[in-house]
Amino acid sequence: QVQLVESGGGLVQPGGSLRLSCAASGSIFSIHDMGWYRQAAGKERELVAVITRFSSTNYADSVKGRFTISRDNAKNTVYLQMNSLKPEDAAVYYCNAAIRTDYRYNAMDYWGKGTLVTVSS
Repeated sequence: QVQLVESGGGLVQPGGSLRLSCAASGSIFSIHDMGWYRQAAGKERELVAVITRFSSTNYADSVKGRFTISRDNAKNTVYLQMNSLKPEDAAVYYCNAAIRTDYRYNAMDYWGKGTLVTVSS
């Protein structure tokens, strides 16, 4: 069984910074793409950033230049450094990872339970 556990959310003022972390644990053979998604109230879940196992990255246009995704493969952890936060960044942020639990199996998508980011003065 695989678990993704996010941490680092909270309340921050506009212009402030937060760093989210997501650690994968359990029966893991390999981890491929890892990413962050977010869902604001009344809106659909959207991709924020994704990073491959070789650290190639892709970002939503709305966060380019402000957010940085990174990963530590030795710790099975992905991070999201969020700077210059705006009220419109407020959402529940979800961690996602494509994980193989055995060499015989294809990678499957796993999700964390989410961490709330509130941007308000």
